[in-house]
Amino acid sequence: MKTNYNIERQKLHLPEYGRHIQDMVEELMRIENREERNLRAKALVAIMANIQHSSSETPDFERKLWDHLFIMSDFQLDVDSPYPKPSATTIMPPPARMSYPTGGIAMKHYGRNVRNVIRSLRNIRTHETVDAVVHNLARYMRTKSYEYNQEHPDNAVIIRDIRRMADFDISVDEEAITRIKSDYRLNHSGYQKKSAYKKNGGKNQKNGRRMGYNK
Repeated sequence: MKTNYNIERQKLHLPEYGRHIQDMVEELMRIENREERNLRAKALVAIMANIQHSSSETPDFERKLWDHLFIMSDFQLDVDSPYPKPSATTIMPPPARMSYPTGGIAMKHYGRNVRNVIRSLRNIRTHETVDAVVHNLARYMRTKSYEYNQEHPDNAVIIRDIRRMADFDISVDEEAITRIKSDYRLNHSGYQKKSAYKKNGGKNQKNGRRMGYNK
């Protein structure tokens, strides 16, 4: 007995119509008489409309059915359609090429936005505003530097990097940035356990009562 598995058959262009409709389309393409081919095409579109009955209220429903007929024929079917015959590019146009940001980042661990914000400060003449933004950026840069290097950075390095990203064109309140401390606080689980041990007077009284050690 000869097997007939789906994986050995032609791939379905529109699986929602099923294998039988796909076979009908292929048989339709083999009809040589154009008049008969046109009649069969209209009958096949009517069958497809019954299959897609739930979508019959959508705009241009009949045109979509004819488009689906041409798609299932791989746009090779030659019939007189009541609508303009589509092509692969009109039905499935290739995606537009997306622009990608160009230009390298000298300090990748800070990110492109930090550099852009710092450079935008060159157009601001209010020193209080510049100092406030630079101070917040410096704290953020310390955080990103710690994540990247796993060690607390020197504030002098942060000041130098800010100046470099600004092309040395903004004033920096070095004294205020020098006083910035790390926002990181390491959690020492051993220390927390030790504190809990001291809080209970050096004993796990609850467990002691449960085991019968308290007299």
